[in-house]
Amino acid sequence: YGDNLNILREYIPTESVDLIYLDPPFNSSRSYNVLFKDEGGIDSEAQITAFEDTWHWNQTAEETYRDLVTHAPDRVSQLISALRAFVGPSQMMAYLVMMTIRLVELHRVLKSTGSLYLHCDPTASHYLKIILDTIFNPQNFRNEIIWKRQSAHSDAKTKFADVTDTILFY
Repeated sequence: YGDNLNILREYIPTESVDLIYLDPPFNSSRSYNVLFKDEGGIDSEAQITAFEDTWHWNQTAEETYRDLVTHAPDRVSQLISALRAFVGPSQMMAYLVMMTIRLVELHRVLKSTGSLYLHCDPTASHYLKIILDTIFNPQNFRNEIIWKRQSAHSDAKTKFADVTDTILFY
């Protein structure tokens, strides 16, 4: 539970990790709760919010953006600036700066022989692919894995059913 950015920066040595699998929040605009059970193992009414998968362009997002523009490698700084120019200070941009700053740190801790798998959905996969190409180099892209679920996550009356997620492999 909590934010992994400080842990990555303070405790994980450079080029020390062989495998990274990320299943981050998807910017779904939903709240996810932890549900509790009573002593007998029966579901309880008690629950707490584990995290909100809603991102807002606020002071934290602006500070993260400034950190990337100022301290990230030049290619990342240029990309994130260009994305902001096109996407604007929005929920999606807040999500992208949150992911980018962590992906820069994950690149730092990943061994040159290591692998990274990023699980995402269609709302941001195209943006994340560009960010990953910029950070990890397009030549290190290995595959786009499509994971098909058994049931949909959307109302098929308003659009085609969401039955797949994407895993980007570098």
